[in-house]
Amino acid sequence: MTTITLARELEASAQTGLHFAVDPHDRERYRRLREIAAELLADASGLTTDEVLGWSAAEFGYATPKVDVRAFVLSDDGLLLVREDSDEGRWTLPGGWADVNESPSEAVVREVREESGYEVETRGLLGVLDRSRQGHLPAFPYHVYKLFFHCTITGGAPRPTAESSESGFFAIDALPTLSESRVLPAQLLRFHAAVRAGDRTAAYD
Repeated sequence: MTTITLARELEASAQTGLHFAVDPHDRERYRRLREIAAELLADASGLTTDEVLGWSAAEFGYATPKVDVRAFVLSDDGLLLVREDSDEGRWTLPGGWADVNESPSEAVVREVREESGYEVETRGLLGVLDRSRQGHLPAFPYHVYKLFFHCTITGGAPRPTAESSESGFFAIDALPTLSESRVLPAQLLRFHAAVRAGDRTAAYD
Protein backbone atom coordinates (compact mmCIF):
# COMPACT_ATOMS: atom_id res chain seq x y z
CA MET A 1 0.00 0.00 0.00
CA THR A 2 1.07 3.58 -0.64
CA THR A 3 1.58 6.09 2.17
CA ILE A 4 -1.57 8.02 1.27
CA THR A 5 -3.65 4.83 1.18
CA LEU A 6 -2.43 3.83 4.65
CA ALA A 7 -2.94 7.40 5.93
CA ARG A 8 -6.52 7.48 4.64
CA GLU A 9 -7.23 4.19 6.41
CA LEU A 10 -5.67 5.51 9.61
CA GLU A 11 -7.76 8.70 9.42
CA ALA A 12 -10.93 6.71 8.74
CA SER A 13 -10.23 4.52 11.76
CA ALA A 14 -9.70 7.61 13.91
CA GLN A 15 -12.93 9.21 12.67
CA THR A 16 -14.96 6.07 13.26
CA GLY A 17 -13.33 5.56 16.66
CA LEU A 18 -14.18 9.10 17.74
CA HIS A 19 -17.77 8.51 16.71
CA PHE A 20 -18.21 5.36 18.81
CA ALA A 21 -15.73 5.76 21.69
CA VAL A 22 -17.04 6.84 25.10
CA ASP A 23 -14.00 6.42 27.32
CA PRO A 24 -12.06 9.73 27.46
CA HIS A 25 -8.70 7.95 27.20
CA ASP A 26 -9.82 6.13 24.05
CA ARG A 27 -11.07 9.39 22.55
CA GLU A 28 -7.73 11.05 23.22
CA ARG A 29 -5.93 8.15 21.50
CA TYR A 30 -8.20 8.50 18.44
CA ARG A 31 -7.57 12.26 18.36
CA ARG A 32 -3.84 11.57 18.33
CA LEU A 33 -4.31 9.03 15.53
CA ARG A 34 -6.18 11.71 13.56
CA GLU A 35 -3.27 14.13 14.05
CA ILE A 36 -0.75 11.54 12.84
CA ALA A 37 -2.93 10.73 9.84
CA ALA A 38 -3.25 14.44 9.02
CA GLU A 39 0.52 14.87 8.97
CA LEU A 40 0.92 11.89 6.64
CA LEU A 41 -1.91 13.04 4.37
CA ALA A 42 -0.49 16.54 4.21
CA ASP A 43 2.90 15.20 3.11
CA ALA A 44 1.31 12.99 0.45
CA SER A 45 -1.26 15.46 -0.93
CA GLY A 46 0.48 18.84 -0.87
CA LEU A 47 -1.94 20.34 1.65
CA THR A 48 -0.97 21.68 5.06
CA THR A 49 -1.60 19.67 8.21
CA ASP A 50 -4.03 22.36 9.40
CA GLU A 51 -6.00 22.10 6.15
CA VAL A 52 -6.31 18.35 6.51
CA LEU A 53 -7.27 18.64 10.18
CA GLY A 54 -9.89 21.24 9.26
CA TRP A 55 -11.40 18.86 6.74
CA SER A 56 -11.23 15.99 9.25
CA ALA A 57 -12.94 18.01 11.97
CA ALA A 58 -15.91 18.60 9.65
CA GLU A 59 -16.43 14.85 9.20
CA PHE A 60 -18.40 12.74 11.63
CA GLY A 61 -19.92 9.31 11.98
CA TYR A 62 -18.67 6.16 10.32
CA ALA A 63 -16.06 7.09 7.72
CA THR A 64 -17.16 6.54 4.10
CA PRO A 65 -15.93 7.77 0.68
CA LYS A 66 -17.05 11.11 -0.74
CA VAL A 67 -19.15 11.12 -3.94
CA ASP A 68 -18.27 13.11 -7.07
CA VAL A 69 -20.81 13.14 -9.93
CA ARG A 70 -20.00 13.92 -13.59
CA ALA A 71 -22.24 14.35 -16.65
CA PHE A 72 -21.27 12.89 -20.02
CA VAL A 73 -23.36 14.92 -22.48
CA LEU A 74 -22.84 13.94 -26.12
CA SER A 75 -24.68 15.86 -28.85
CA ASP A 76 -24.34 16.33 -32.59
CA ASP A 77 -21.95 19.20 -31.78
CA GLY A 78 -19.66 17.00 -29.68
CA LEU A 79 -18.96 16.39 -26.00
CA LEU A 80 -20.00 19.08 -23.50
CA LEU A 81 -17.10 20.36 -21.37
CA VAL A 82 -16.77 23.29 -19.00
CA ARG A 83 -13.69 25.41 -18.31
CA GLU A 84 -12.51 25.18 -14.70
CA ASP A 85 -11.07 28.54 -13.67
CA SER A 86 -9.88 26.96 -10.42
CA ASP A 87 -7.56 24.65 -12.42
CA GLU A 88 -5.73 27.10 -14.71
CA GLY A 89 -8.57 27.17 -17.22
CA ARG A 90 -8.49 23.47 -18.01
CA TRP A 91 -11.63 21.68 -19.16
CA THR A 92 -13.71 18.90 -17.64
CA LEU A 93 -17.09 17.22 -17.65
CA PRO A 94 -19.60 19.32 -15.70
CA GLY A 95 -20.00 17.98 -12.19
CA GLY A 96 -18.85 18.12 -8.59
CA TRP A 97 -19.68 16.92 -5.10
CA ALA A 98 -23.11 15.44 -4.42
CA ASP A 99 -25.04 17.32 -1.75
CA VAL A 100 -26.82 15.86 1.25
CA ASN A 101 -30.49 15.04 0.58
CA GLU A 102 -29.89 14.72 -3.18
CA SER A 103 -30.03 11.53 -5.16
CA PRO A 104 -27.00 11.03 -7.46
CA SER A 105 -29.07 11.84 -10.57
CA GLU A 106 -30.45 15.00 -8.97
CA ALA A 107 -26.92 16.06 -8.05
CA VAL A 108 -25.58 15.69 -11.58
CA VAL A 109 -28.54 17.59 -13.11
CA ARG A 110 -27.94 20.44 -10.65
CA GLU A 111 -24.21 20.49 -11.36
CA VAL A 112 -24.74 20.76 -15.13
CA ARG A 113 -27.16 23.66 -14.63
CA GLU A 114 -24.81 25.44 -12.22
CA GLU A 115 -21.71 24.98 -14.37
CA SER A 116 -23.03 25.39 -17.92
CA GLY A 117 -26.56 26.80 -17.95
CA TYR A 118 -27.99 23.73 -19.68
CA GLU A 119 -30.85 21.62 -18.36
CA VAL A 120 -30.31 17.87 -18.75
CA GLU A 121 -31.91 14.58 -17.92
CA THR A 122 -30.03 11.41 -17.02
CA ARG A 123 -30.19 8.45 -19.39
CA GLY A 124 -28.07 5.94 -17.53
CA LEU A 125 -25.05 5.27 -15.35
CA LEU A 126 -21.77 4.92 -17.26
CA GLY A 127 -19.42 4.19 -14.40
CA VAL A 128 -18.65 4.14 -10.68
CA LEU A 129 -14.90 4.57 -10.35
CA ASP A 130 -12.51 4.79 -7.42
CA ARG A 131 -10.57 8.02 -7.98
CA SER A 132 -7.41 6.73 -6.31
CA ARG A 133 -7.24 3.76 -8.71
CA GLN A 134 -7.66 5.82 -11.87
CA GLY A 135 -4.46 7.88 -11.85
CA HIS A 136 -5.96 11.30 -11.11
CA LEU A 137 -3.51 13.91 -9.85
CA PRO A 138 -3.01 15.45 -7.41
CA ALA A 139 -3.84 12.80 -4.81
CA PHE A 140 -6.64 13.77 -2.44
CA PRO A 141 -6.40 13.24 1.34
CA TYR A 142 -9.87 11.68 1.27
CA HIS A 143 -11.26 8.69 -0.59
CA VAL A 144 -13.57 9.48 -3.53
CA TYR A 145 -16.03 7.52 -5.67
CA LYS A 146 -16.70 9.12 -9.07
CA LEU A 147 -20.12 8.53 -10.64
CA PHE A 148 -20.43 9.22 -14.38
CA PHE A 149 -23.90 9.65 -15.92
CA HIS A 150 -24.95 9.72 -19.56
CA CYS A 151 -27.13 12.83 -19.91
CA THR A 152 -28.98 14.60 -22.72
CA ILE A 153 -29.83 18.30 -23.00
CA THR A 154 -33.49 19.20 -22.55
CA GLY A 155 -33.27 23.00 -22.39
CA GLY A 156 -31.39 25.97 -21.07
CA ALA A 157 -28.61 27.90 -22.76
CA PRO A 158 -24.85 28.26 -22.29
CA ARG A 159 -23.74 30.96 -19.86
CA PRO A 160 -20.75 31.75 -17.67
CA THR A 161 -21.31 30.83 -14.05
CA ALA A 162 -19.67 31.29 -10.68
CA GLU A 163 -18.01 27.88 -11.11
CA SER A 164 -16.90 27.95 -14.76
CA SER A 165 -16.18 30.73 -17.24
CA GLU A 166 -17.51 28.98 -20.33
CA SER A 167 -18.75 25.75 -21.80
CA GLY A 168 -18.24 24.21 -25.23
CA PHE A 169 -18.68 21.13 -27.36
CA PHE A 170 -15.63 19.20 -28.55
CA ALA A 171 -14.98 16.29 -30.87
CA ILE A 172 -13.63 13.28 -28.98
CA ASP A 173 -10.47 13.38 -31.12
CA ALA A 174 -9.95 17.11 -30.59
CA LEU A 175 -10.25 17.56 -26.84
CA PRO A 176 -8.82 20.66 -25.10
CA THR A 177 -6.40 20.45 -22.18
CA LEU A 178 -8.26 18.55 -19.50
CA SER A 179 -8.36 19.03 -15.74
CA GLU A 180 -7.02 15.56 -15.00
CA SER A 181 -7.79 16.00 -11.33
CA ARG A 182 -11.43 15.67 -12.41
CA VAL A 183 -11.50 13.58 -15.60
CA LEU A 184 -9.01 11.61 -17.68
CA PRO A 185 -8.82 11.26 -21.48
CA ALA A 186 -9.08 7.46 -21.21
CA GLN A 187 -12.34 7.81 -19.28
CA LEU A 188 -13.84 10.06 -21.96
CA LEU A 189 -12.80 7.67 -24.72
CA ARG A 190 -14.28 4.72 -22.82
CA PHE A 191 -17.60 6.43 -22.19
CA HIS A 192 -17.79 7.82 -25.73
CA ALA A 193 -17.42 4.31 -27.14
CA ALA A 194 -20.05 2.95 -24.74
CA VAL A 195 -22.60 5.65 -25.59
CA ARG A 196 -22.04 5.27 -29.34
CA ALA A 197 -22.42 1.50 -29.08
CA GLY A 198 -25.49 1.71 -26.84
CA ASP A 199 -23.65 -0.28 -24.19
CA ARG A 200 -25.53 0.13 -20.90
CA THR A 201 -23.01 -1.85 -18.82
CA ALA A 202 -21.59 0.50 -16.19
CA ALA A 203 -17.84 0.47 -15.63
CA TYR A 204 -16.75 0.03 -12.03
CA ASP A 205 -13.66 0.16 -9.79
